[in-house]
Amino acid sequence: MADRRDPLGRDRIRGSLSSHSPRPSFDAVRGGPPPPIRVGVPPPQVPTYQTQERRPGWVPPPTGPSDGHGSLGSPTNAGSGPSSFSGSSGSLNQAPQPGSSGLGRPNRAPRGRRPLADTLRTRGPDAPSKHGTTGQPLSLQSNYFKLLKRVDWTLYQYQVEFVPPCVSPRLMQSLVCEHKKLLGGFVFDGAQLFAASKLSNDELILHSRHDRTGDKYELHITRVAVVDMTDETGIQVLNLILRRAMNGLNLQLVGRNLYDAAAKIPIREYHIELWPGYITSIRQHETDVLVCCEIAHKTMRMQTCYDILRECQRHDRNYKDAFRKAVLGCVVLTGYNNKTYTIHDITFDTTPESTFDTKNGKISFLDYYKNKYNLRIRDAYQPMLLSRAKKKDARSGDSDLMALVPELCQMTGLTDTMRSDFKMMRAMADHTRLNPDRRIERLETFNRRLQTSPESQEVFKVWQMELDRRLVDLPGRLLPQEMIFFSTTSNGVQAGENADWTAHFRDNPMFATVRLSRWYLVVPGRCQREAADFLNCMITAARGMRFEISNCEMVPMPDDSPNTYVRTLDSIINKDPQMIMCVVSNNKNDRYTAIKKKCCVERAIPTQVMVQKTITPKSGNVRTLMSVATKVVIQMNCKLGGVPWKVKIPLNGLMTIGFDVCHDSKDKSKSFGAMVATLDHDNRGTPKFFSTVSHHSSGEEISNYLPLNTVKALNEYRREFGELPKRIIFYRDGVSDGQLQYIYDHEVRSLVEKLSQIYKSAGIEQEVLLTFFIVNKRINTRFFDHRLNPRPGTVVDNVVTLPQRTDFYLVSQSVKQGTVSPTAYNVIYDTSGLKIDHLQMLSYKQCHLYYNWSGTTRVPAVCQYAHKLSFLVGQYLHTAPNNMLEKKLYFL
Repeated sequence: MADRRDPLGRDRIRGSLSSHSPRPSFDAVRGGPPPPIRVGVPPPQVPTYQTQERRPGWVPPPTGPSDGHGSLGSPTNAGSGPSSFSGSSGSLNQAPQPGSSGLGRPNRAPRGRRPLADTLRTRGPDAPSKHGTTGQPLSLQSNYFKLLKRVDWTLYQYQVEFVPPCVSPRLMQSLVCEHKKLLGGFVFDGAQLFAASKLSNDELILHSRHDRTGDKYELHITRVAVVDMTDETGIQVLNLILRRAMNGLNLQLVGRNLYDAAAKIPIREYHIELWPGYITSIRQHETDVLVCCEIAHKTMRMQTCYDILRECQRHDRNYKDAFRKAVLGCVVLTGYNNKTYTIHDITFDTTPESTFDTKNGKISFLDYYKNKYNLRIRDAYQPMLLSRAKKKDARSGDSDLMALVPELCQMTGLTDTMRSDFKMMRAMADHTRLNPDRRIERLETFNRRLQTSPESQEVFKVWQMELDRRLVDLPGRLLPQEMIFFSTTSNGVQAGENADWTAHFRDNPMFATVRLSRWYLVVPGRCQREAADFLNCMITAARGMRFEISNCEMVPMPDDSPNTYVRTLDSIINKDPQMIMCVVSNNKNDRYTAIKKKCCVERAIPTQVMVQKTITPKSGNVRTLMSVATKVVIQMNCKLGGVPWKVKIPLNGLMTIGFDVCHDSKDKSKSFGAMVATLDHDNRGTPKFFSTVSHHSSGEEISNYLPLNTVKALNEYRREFGELPKRIIFYRDGVSDGQLQYIYDHEVRSLVEKLSQIYKSAGIEQEVLLTFFIVNKRINTRFFDHRLNPRPGTVVDNVVTLPQRTDFYLVSQSVKQGTVSPTAYNVIYDTSGLKIDHLQMLSYKQCHLYYNWSGTTRVPAVCQYAHKLSFLVGQYLHTAPNNMLEKKLYFL
């Protein structure tokens, strides 16, 4: 994903080595696990509109009630009639039944529920220990609560069939709930029933009666499996129970997560509200079922779409286009049903006075909202917003397009203008960037609310559960500090307790430099003085790091339009420059895109783009530029092929590969996969890199390109050193839990097959020594060291890890504000024979090698490089770069 700290992805410097300088993660709305399933009443359908002249492709609005999708059998909801959840459509996925006794009839096909978690099992019972021993032992806490339960707690899966057949989900729920005393705690999704207690017989026939018509039904209940609580179905049921228990907290479901609207934090000067909330999940971990709870915040703007429409009408003659530009693609919240929608289009031909069809005839939007929600729409002539139905809604029968009234749609999220407002973001961070002590207090408050809510406790009681009142305790280890080497002859310096060695550049050269003698500085005429002062600072800074930079040729321009930059670059390129630096007056994308396309696609010349504000001295004091100049010089040296520092890698013949994907910002059907590999044979020479980018169309398998790109890297390694690498460590970023099985079945298997062919063709018959990591930084797990942040190098491989994986968490960064975020590492394929200690230390070493920042990064350097490259291509180039740049870090 794009780094929020660098929205333009540029090679500018903002007081750090780059715009990617590590900072604490922003505790705003974050993507978490797949959507939890909401338990409650089915939401009313939002009608789609109908006019006298409909456009092609628009479908009539749905005419019947939406399907109910499941219920929890417990006294808290059974007494008030059947309840259902609407987190996603369809029934719970069937539990795997290896070795099943075959009781009863075959299961019905699942209706396609999105899995809540991936259940790829990559760890067998005879696998070596996944718990390392290297480092200083630590006693930590995490944002998990243990679920206390009976030792023999088991989930039984039953198939339910109705005679005569029943098609109404709500009716099916009602018929089943008549037997709640017999069934005990249960979850029913319309086809499968999951019970906490084993029923008296494996096959039962129960009798129910429709409470209004008096029709009689037989319920044929057949046991089909005992559910493994670590597989997908068990995890789904656990999350259903947790979500039902949380209903007692009076939280509001917005999107996928629950927020406390009653505790909203207004920031009136910026017309926004922050809704505090919780991201929760529950599943079987190493020895216990644990509930993960992370604090989240939803940004709500104190304005509706109608407010924006009125602003556009007041300030813009072409207000329709202005309104479209302001709201298309935005997510809105409709308070009457607490649902969120993405705005895909606007129709000015339809208004709230327009009518649509229902089973009782036509009705206007005005009357619909008045009758259904007692809402009076003030402006009957406002246009209507169109939202394309989500896949889950389309599956449940909703129309392709739904019409929304601007007046009833509250804006959510932040605009780009808001994000660029430093003061506003700082005001938000005061509430969202929680230090460990405040975060723990909020987690303890969440636990107390669950413990004291009668409704929540009733749910836990029915399922014979109890939630521990304490955060879970767990062991951790602090890995040794890394030694940073600035030359082959130096003894190295320690990275420091905060893993930041910026200060050591004052006394040390760079590990390897490339003499810069032919280079040009392109600058608008009005910026020449600032550019000249900054150039002198750069030369002074380079001299102290033994980086030889000759004075460049400054090329002034009459204006700073993109075309002028392109023409100027054309005149310079023919002189065969090593590098071109361009000064731009502001952050507009068009200039940056023009420069990068010219030099990275049409030609192969490294460029350094600097914003005028960055090179302007504060209070006229040129010496204030030295820090920025030092970091720019380091960056330029890397783009030329130099290396600022090294760490010791105790393995010869190792190739490390990082891979990430970024969507094309212009065409969402396209994406670009970037791969960056290290070329370092014996750890004594200067490390080199190889990068390549592949374009993927929608639906096209990434696995078609990943092995081919890896082969390119292997061939480059063989050209450099005369042989193939002895072992490969592959870090795959940009993968969610729900994609693990796919990655294993397609990418890993195709990669192993291709590597086997390459190595056998080179006369190497033994199995390729390959370790394939999934790296995930978008996680909700947090760790606390005596109510403080754990130090860089903290590793956790027990208690909160998963028994079916060889996985661990690594805290590789230090933060000055907020709570540090660990990164999750999951080994899904490994033939290396390396111990888990070695894999953990190698991963931590890799976090020290991102040359845009003299400190550690959240992910291994090759992953960060791959992210940087894919982002450059997806956001600005929109095509693969010139292959003459493949061995340079030109994308920094």
